Amino acid sequence: MRRFISLALLVTLLAAAPSAAPVRFDVDCVDQLMDFHGDPARADLVVFIGGNEWFAVPKLVAAFQRIHPEVKNVYYETLPPGLLAEQMSAGALQVGGLVISVKPDVYIAGKKRMDKEVADGLVGRPVVFATNVLGIMVKKGNPKRIAGVADLGRDDVRVAMPNPKTEGIARQIEIAYRKAGGDELNHKIMVTKLHNGTTLMTQIHHRQTPMWILDGKADAGPVWISEALYQQQVGSGLIAIRIPQAKNVTALYLASVVHNAPHPKAAEAFKQFLTSPTAQAIYRSYGFGAPASTEE
Repeated sequence: MRRFISLALLVTLLAAAPSAAPVRFDVDCVDQLMDFHGDPARADLVVFIGGNEWFAVPKLVAAFQRIHPEVKNVYYETLPPGLLAEQMSAGALQVGGLVISVKPDVYIAGKKRMDKEVADGLVGRPVVFATNVLGIMVKKGNPKRIAGVADLGRDDVRVAMPNPKTEGIARQIEIAYRKAGGDELNHKIMVTKLHNGTTLMTQIHHRQTPMWILDGKADAGPVWISEALYQQQVGSGLIAIRIPQAKNVTALYLASVVHNAPHPKAAEAFKQFLTSPTAQAIYRSYGFGAPASTEE
C-alpha cells in the first residue's frame, strides 16, 4: 500500500529542514552585520552581550559548547547594553529593512545598566564575572605623542569618543577626564572640541574607534584597555596607551538570566560558565580583569 504525503506537509517539512549551507549575501562596509551571529530561528541559547566583548565571544561560545554539547546553536548579539535593553523591551530590533524578533536568554552588561534592568524586572539576579579599565587607542608609532588622558584635550588631537546616548563607557571616560583635569578638561573634550569638530561621537559603539583612527579621521580614542590590547595583539596598526590607576576607572561585567527566558537551563549554564576557570582564562587572555565586588 502506497503512502502519500500532502503538499502542505511536504512544504512544512522542507521549510523546517536546515539547508546544507546558508546563502551568503554580504559586502564589506555595505551589507554586513558584524554584531549579529548565528541563527535566531534555531537557537538553543540566545545571548545579548555588550559590544566591547565582541572579540572574546567566539572563543567563549566554542568553549561553552564543548562542555555543553547539547547546546548546538547559539545566537548572540554584541551591541551596546543600552540598545540591547531597548531591544528586550520592544521585542525586536530593526537594522535597515531587516527586523530581528528574538527573546534573549542571557543579558550581559555593566553594573549600572544591570542594576536598572534588575529594578525594571527584565532580568534576574546577576553574577559578576570580569572587570575592565580604560586605555587609549592610538596608531602604531603614536604620531601625536599621546602620553595620557590630559593629552586628549589638546587642540591638535582628534578624539574618537563613545556616545553617551548609547554607551555606558562614556560615563566612565568622563570620570577619567575629571580625574586628569577636572571639569575644565571634561568640558573641553565633551563640549568645546565637539563643537569645533575635534571630538567625534560614535554612532553605535566603539567598534568605530579603530576604523576612524586607521582611516585618519581621529588620532586617539579612549576605550576599554581590552579593546586596545586586542588591536595591538592582532597587528592591526594600533597600540594601547595605559592610564595610571589613580586616573583610571574600573568597571564590572555582570551576566543575568532574562525573566521567562526561552531556554532557562542553557541560560543558567552559560551564566555559571562565565565564572568558570575556562571562561576566566579566556577573558584574562584578552586583558580583562578578575571579578571584583565594587565599581568606581
